[in-house]
Amino acid sequence: MTNLDEETIIVTGASRGLGRSMALSLSSLGANVVLVARNREDLESAANEADGETLVAPADVRDADAVDRVVSSTIERFGAVDTLINNAGLSGLSFGDERQSLVDTSEDEWDRIMDVNVRGVALFTKRVLEEMLDRDRPSGNVVNVSSGLGRNAIPGAAAYITSKWGLEGFTRAVALEVESDGINVNAIDPGGRVNTRIWEHLPDDEREQILQADVMDEAAAALAAQGPNGVTGDSMTAEEWEQRLG
Repeated sequence: MTNLDEETIIVTGASRGLGRSMALSLSSLGANVVLVARNREDLESAANEADGETLVAPADVRDADAVDRVVSSTIERFGAVDTLINNAGLSGLSFGDERQSLVDTSEDEWDRIMDVNVRGVALFTKRVLEEMLDRDRPSGNVVNVSSGLGRNAIPGAAAYITSKWGLEGFTRAVALEVESDGINVNAIDPGGRVNTRIWEHLPDDEREQILQADVMDEAAAALAAQGPNGVTGDSMTAEEWEQRLG
């Protein structure tokens, strides 16, 4: 079993779904977990279920000042950030009953998805990397939650798909920038549809048959446990990461 004793991990989008499951799993493995989302009540509910030390840090990932406060409070509480898991993301209307073509997508909808799925990841990654690189011996992991639609496409989801393709490129570019410093930057995706809010429009029997919210728990832990000169600049499904790092 992966041991993450005394590792400090920030998880964005930790109030529900994949993020909440990863946060609780990482806590059970000994990590100090910083729970980030906009809703304090939901975060406190998750923190109450955690086995280890947690920090509830409500923030909008699109707000640079809020991101700075999260990272600063993390360092003040735990001393450092060892892993950042960029899980917060929006699908918008891409996966509901009425998917929208590009010509039917409003500018506000497009901007909202890009701001959370790309800008938010960039803001958090930049701030955490500044802290990691400031150490005498830089190290750490950045894990970006992507999607199979970061490598493929379907109609009616152009904004979401564009954001995830951008995330894939961002992951590879940043990995190259910090590889020589001993910091690993990778992307992970569930490997299929997950029984979370994105797919809540599906019939109950179909939701029971798709992947569940804990699908990325083991792979996320393995990625967080990587030391300097680990695998970096790669993107795989949770199952593929488990096979590679297991």
